[in-house]
Amino acid sequence: MADAIKNEVGSFPSGKKITVVFVIGGPGSGKGTQCSKIVKNFSFTHLSAGDLLREEVKSDTEQGTMIKNLMHEGKLVPSELIVKLLLKAMLQSGNDKFLVDGFPRNEENRHAYDNIIGIEPEFVLFIDCSKEEMERRILNRNQGRDDDNIDTVRRRFEVFQESTMPVVQYYEKRGKLRRVDGAKSADEVFEDVKAIFVQLNAQANQGSSVSRAQSNPFKRFLDLFCGCFGTQEPTN
Repeated sequence: MADAIKNEVGSFPSGKKITVVFVIGGPGSGKGTQCSKIVKNFSFTHLSAGDLLREEVKSDTEQGTMIKNLMHEGKLVPSELIVKLLLKAMLQSGNDKFLVDGFPRNEENRHAYDNIIGIEPEFVLFIDCSKEEMERRILNRNQGRDDDNIDTVRRRFEVFQESTMPVVQYYEKRGKLRRVDGAKSADEVFEDVKAIFVQLNAQANQGSSVSRAQSNPFKRFLDLFCGCFGTQEPTN
């Protein structure tokens, strides 16, 4: 399946540095707001699995019709198809830095991503927010959503706890999780988020400097020469 998708959609050139950050948070945690701020300040391409599915449905293709029927019947869209749309959008963007919003939603999503795209995320940004605060935000906002009633909202929380928290725990065990307090105001949350991305940029710049030095044979020779013989202190 992975090879078939890559043959159809394409893949990134071998050796090309691709930066992927997953953004995970419960319904009403403020993921969308933070993603917009990150894109504006750090030049990431923002990709949402939900948006990609909705765009495909609007395309009226055979694949879009299949997705529409699955969603209408309340069935899950296959993880391989979601990852296929994600890979296609990444390749078409022309960028090499991606902010993937609300994904992976479950362990099946994560396995499909690992098998098909296989780019280890730099980290997973987890916007941690209490159930009570998320519930308050959703019920107070005015987005005209029919599913923003109390019973549906609570069911969404349950699905997040059952399906997505195991993904959060997986990346936490791997040292990849970056947790921020989502109960603060959007601007306060972004101050914490910004610090994480500034550190990522600093690490990337440092890595680029080392790579350039290593790719210069003359520079390597000088480093070796000086390392072997040291530098002579001037004498009076």
